[in-house]
Amino acid sequence: MQQNGSSGSNGSDGCGARERQALSFSPLPAATTRVRRFIQERQRTLPLPKVTVVFSAAGDADKPSDAISSSDPTEEGDGVRKPSASPSPKHPTPSKPLRSSLSTQEQQEFPEVISLNVGGTYFTTRLSTLRRYEDTMLAAMFSGRHYIPRDAEGRFFIDRDGVYFGDILNFLREGELPRQNRVRAVHREAQYYAIGPLLDSLEDIQPLTGEKVRQAFLDLLPYYKDNLERIVEIAKLRAMQKKARFAKLKVCVYKEEMPITPYERPLFNSLRFERSDSEAKLFEHHCEVDVTFGPWEAVADVYDLLHCIVSDLAERGIAAEQQCIGVCDKHLINHYYCKRPIYEFKITWW
Repeated sequence: MQQNGSSGSNGSDGCGARERQALSFSPLPAATTRVRRFIQERQRTLPLPKVTVVFSAAGDADKPSDAISSSDPTEEGDGVRKPSASPSPKHPTPSKPLRSSLSTQEQQEFPEVISLNVGGTYFTTRLSTLRRYEDTMLAAMFSGRHYIPRDAEGRFFIDRDGVYFGDILNFLREGELPRQNRVRAVHREAQYYAIGPLLDSLEDIQPLTGEKVRQAFLDLLPYYKDNLERIVEIAKLRAMQKKARFAKLKVCVYKEEMPITPYERPLFNSLRFERSDSEAKLFEHHCEVDVTFGPWEAVADVYDLLHCIVSDLAERGIAAEQQCIGVCDKHLINHYYCKRPIYEFKITWW
């Protein structure tokens, strides 16, 4: 019993000795030192964020929160805010001005006396003359809304042939019309400058009046222009193949669809007579010629159309002569023959 007691006391003394030994190695001052050292090491590895406080006047209290700002050196340095990289909306990037149309502030001003350079020909006129009619190109050009280039001498430049521009100015000044041999050319210039009053005046005099009447007749032949081109192409091809100065081709020009014979002529005095559809097909055929004109219903006859063909070729600088060389003798049915007139055209190239 005494041994057990002594052994138990020895065990308890052993545990107590170990606890006293642990307490002897961790006194309170040493623990406090380690805690302080730990805090200092944490402060060195993880620095606390710095905050800059900017004091403003009482009147600035209602402004956006600029009082507290980050001290990140990438954004600001020493409390100074860096300017934004985006451009200010008050100063937009200037765009290239349009040369054809000017703004209200940039409208061009003109003197009362205008010096013009029209395709190398010089003119001098008043500004009011160029603005005589509002709905014209000249009035729009010199309205101040459009840019007009100048030549080396300061004259306003118009890139157009100036041969007939004097006739344009004479009409704008006092309504004077050009001579008859210049009417067609001045009419083209008036179309370019969109001068309606001049166009109306020119179309009421020769040769444009006669051209309107002639065109009314040619409108009855919708194939007229195409056939005219065929005459030119065939004549050119034949002349080149034969290495010749001229070429000949056959053209059929007829006004009446009705085929006639000498026996029918006294019986039918009218231009046309009625046939059934089956009978009309019996008379359909194509003459052995290069180009065919007809038929048409108008007072103008075959010679009028021949005159139109020769005149239009002459307008293109092509010399053409024509003569009748006979009629088409193609047999149709019974005693009916074609009898359409055939003309030989001679096209001379040089």
